[in-house]
Amino acid sequence: MRKATALLLRLSVIFICLSGISSHAHFVASAPANPPARAFLLAVNQGDKNISVIDPAAARQITTIAEDQTNVWGHEIAASPDGRLAYVPIYGSTGVGKPGIDGREMLVIDIAARKIAATVDFGRGLRPHCAIYDRASNLVYITTELEDSITIVDPRTLKIVGEIPTTQAQSHMLVIAHDGRRGYTANVEPGTVSVLDMAGRKTVAVIPISANTQRIAISNDDKMVFTSDQTKPQLAVIDTSKNKIKAWVALPSTGYGAAATRDGRWLLVAMHNAVAVVDLAELKVARTIPVPGEAQEIITAPDGKAAYVSCDSRVKDTQAGAGDGVVEKRIGQVAVIDLAQWKVEFLIDAGAGADGLAWVPAP
Repeated sequence: MRKATALLLRLSVIFICLSGISSHAHFVASAPANPPARAFLLAVNQGDKNISVIDPAAARQITTIAEDQTNVWGHEIAASPDGRLAYVPIYGSTGVGKPGIDGREMLVIDIAARKIAATVDFGRGLRPHCAIYDRASNLVYITTELEDSITIVDPRTLKIVGEIPTTQAQSHMLVIAHDGRRGYTANVEPGTVSVLDMAGRKTVAVIPISANTQRIAISNDDKMVFTSDQTKPQLAVIDTSKNKIKAWVALPSTGYGAAATRDGRWLLVAMHNAVAVVDLAELKVARTIPVPGEAQEIITAPDGKAAYVSCDSRVKDTQAGAGDGVVEKRIGQVAVIDLAQWKVEFLIDAGAGADGLAWVPAP
């Protein structure tokens, strides 16, 4: 009897094991061979001359892509709609309006391979800065600051196919209306905004803002364009139907980059140590959200749930040797803002001088 019981037990164990193996084998066989690719965020690190590849789902940097530059570096970045390529204009060795080496090319990054696939040479030093991939025209537009123009590149051939004169110096940043018909540049030290006919490749208006203006953003309905006055803590709101300033929004401190939320209700404005949330119905600041260091650029996730803010900070270097005095090091982070709770949910370590951002959709 005891032998029979033991035999039955052994048979039961074997049956359970075989059942488990069969179930597991069935599960593995039914799983996809290639898990679906995820979207990524790219951040240009001026101080490190590289690009952070950030996994938003894991809230961490997973790798970097070197720009392979010695004395010059990029500031801004754009991604192709299919998520395959990124475009990084190499601005130079300095800031806008300052003496230094002038960049003359744009890098084309193979995002999957994590390497430079090609370059576009502008022929001479033009300080190319902001790149925009326009879905409406399927063209890439780049601000070429020293030419007072926008250079147009066909992304299929990587050939320069034209330019749009802005008629203003220091055309630093560009936004394009969602239908692709109008473009707007922030012209820094002239303190103006150029209104561009993108198809006609000409400037149709120049709007005075202040002695110095920086960065530019557009509302989701294309009815308003925003740029930050650098002489006062205020935001200019431009009525695009009239090409005139319709209002000024007082800010807690000087503004910089900005982006509208996906629902169109709010404009997020980068400032020193904070992001201002502007109510676009009332055109006033509704709240501020603390972030580390100097907030640079803002981008919102396609699902509208989060905003990503590049932050450039300088901190004391505790590893510096004695007798060196006060030594600072530059660090970069990306603050992830929960747009339902209006607070920073994560801080993601990036590279020194984190600046331009681009969202890369899953291919």
